[in-house]
Amino acid sequence: MPRSRDWPIAIRTLDLAETIQPITGVEGYSRVRVFVTDGPELVGSMDIWHAGASQVSAARLLDTVVEHFGYSLFKRDLARQLGPQTARAAARLGLPEQVSVSIVVPTCDRPDDLRRCLASLLTQASRRRIEIVVVDNRPGNSQTSHIAAEFPGVVLVDEPRPGLSYARNAGIARATGDIIIATDDDVTVPGDWLETLIAPFARPEVMAVTGHVLPLELETESQCRFEAYGGLGKGYSPFEADGEWFASRLAAVPTWTLGATANAAFRATIFTDPAIGLLEESLGAGMPTGCSEDTYLFYKILKSGHTIVYEPSAYVWHRHRRLMDSLRHQIYAYSKGHVAYHLLTLFRDGDRRALIRCGYSLPKTYVKRIWHRLRGWSDYPISLILLEVRGNLAGPWALWQSYRRVQSLGRSAPIAVVSATAPGRWTPEGSSDDGARAEPPVRQPIDSGVSRAS
Repeated sequence: MPRSRDWPIAIRTLDLAETIQPITGVEGYSRVRVFVTDGPELVGSMDIWHAGASQVSAARLLDTVVEHFGYSLFKRDLARQLGPQTARAAARLGLPEQVSVSIVVPTCDRPDDLRRCLASLLTQASRRRIEIVVVDNRPGNSQTSHIAAEFPGVVLVDEPRPGLSYARNAGIARATGDIIIATDDDVTVPGDWLETLIAPFARPEVMAVTGHVLPLELETESQCRFEAYGGLGKGYSPFEADGEWFASRLAAVPTWTLGATANAAFRATIFTDPAIGLLEESLGAGMPTGCSEDTYLFYKILKSGHTIVYEPSAYVWHRHRRLMDSLRHQIYAYSKGHVAYHLLTLFRDGDRRALIRCGYSLPKTYVKRIWHRLRGWSDYPISLILLEVRGNLAGPWALWQSYRRVQSLGRSAPIAVVSATAPGRWTPEGSSDDGARAEPPVRQPIDSGVSRAS
């Protein structure tokens, strides 16, 4: 956990498939956080304290890698040699190139971030058809159209109703891909990100895949505190959840541990499924609730009996907020949205497990964290913990405010499938009835009276 003297933290990467070189240019940093990969796979991270030295030697890097990952690397290499091909590796070979992808990027007047994001998306090593849809959530008052024009082929959609869920839904409605990827404008991606993220869709039961979210920089107290808070990533171990996992949970289903729409892919058909549909527009950034539109979408996918895969090697780099005022606003919003999400599962889905989370698990967690801080086992500020509690208490009112706002602005219309049973349509199993590769169905939004110009 960072303390006042612990930042800035330098960010570096180390690929074990290449010759280990010293890390240089780190004077002035308290430590170096090294994200370790082994070719395409993300292994983990390690912090190296270097007392302000200008470099970390190759020998020390090697020793630290062995200390942190030696056993797990040995075990994995042995499994590769002695065991059958892993499901993860097999999946990467099994998704047909004919499967098309749409990447939806909402933005709200952040031209520099958007430019960096689009430039990285265009570096993807893939032979499939990739469509990039930028949704301007502040049309007419931003530089978004000029930035999008710098990248030929980018589709621009205007969504004047404020709110991240409105923007994502507008992009989803316009997208034509078999798979729809959600990301943010403050994200950049490595060249193999897309293929790694969508690989699990080779399995027909998989309806969503999420990936890791790593910090692009840890230069300020705010950015370091956000990582201590939990960041956006969900760890370095792949896992999956399905309908059985959903039903087996005695307390609230922890969908917030499954990833985030800063880095998530979905089979396009879920958005035309009446049991799932679009993102809930009373949740998310830009609404009083502040967040949790993605966790509620994960909830509906699992409730419908489908599978969600978390693949950490499909990682992106996220630029955290640099100012403490922005961080406090973000944490307060997250805390409101978390309770609002549980109330929605209670009242809309009749899931009483939400009561256990709100009435028992959350208070217990806060008491434990405050106790750890008082004992010196943590340095996460009590002021931020109390801010989270305030946000939780504001959650019910925030949900009511958001509900009324959506009533005023109107919900996005469901997406209609015009030719869902057309002959030759691509299916998750990989081929059509006659053995020929199929085209995806044509999807279009039902007219909602909202202008969406591209």
